[in-house]
Amino acid sequence: MLKYIRKSEMYLNSFRTSLAESLQKDKNKKWFKQYYQFFEGKKGFEVGGPSPLFSGDIFPIYQLSETIDGCNFSDTTVWEGEIKSGTYQYYKNKKGVQYISEGSDLHKIQDEQYDFLLSCHNLEHIANPLKTITEWKRVVKKGGVIFLVLPDKRFTFDKKRPYTTFEHLLSDFANDTAEDDLTHIPEVLQLHNLKLDFGSEEGFEKFKARCEQNFQNRCLHHHVFSLDVLRQMLEYLGMEVVAQKFVPSIHQVVIGRK
Repeated sequence: MLKYIRKSEMYLNSFRTSLAESLQKDKNKKWFKQYYQFFEGKKGFEVGGPSPLFSGDIFPIYQLSETIDGCNFSDTTVWEGEIKSGTYQYYKNKKGVQYISEGSDLHKIQDEQYDFLLSCHNLEHIANPLKTITEWKRVVKKGGVIFLVLPDKRFTFDKKRPYTTFEHLLSDFANDTAEDDLTHIPEVLQLHNLKLDFGSEEGFEKFKARCEQNFQNRCLHHHVFSLDVLRQMLEYLGMEVVAQKFVPSIHQVVIGRK
């Protein structure tokens, strides 16, 4: 009898968890609907995509938008495999133009060409975030938005690392820190939770080699962001923060308007 009671309790707890997750998802979908105006029928640009998050129920930006161009730093990446510049398909029957270029250098694109810019789990891989967002802001029209999604360290392999300070980001900006920077490797090697990393099976020495070859693979998280610092960054660059929110399971979301 006790076995059946415990089994019933297990099913009940599972149902409660599922219901709570469903309710939270519905709340987040409702929250984001108030910002559809920035994406619906508009032309966008994505750095480091395509991203499954933008084709999901909560952030259906690919479905809402007219078209989205994009860029990746190389024609071969850990995430996308081999890619090419030119026309690419980012969602079902939707196509845009793909550029092969650094996210911090969009010189091929003229000023104020896009209604919005997307970056999903991308900015933490960039060595000079303030310089990069300055460039992103340049290609967005006045009144347009930058939509940032970054990992919340509490639920990732960065959980033991300290948050990056705004002063540190200002220093990188002032020093024009480049993408070959390896300043953060000692901290990463000491505090990175390898068990939570997709490459945990490779072992520490291979992980260390991967970090040291970051300019080729871009897997390193240079910085660890909080919502407060993300707000400071956008406001420092003259943008209005219209929304910020934690969205389970690991996403910190910020929308800044030019």
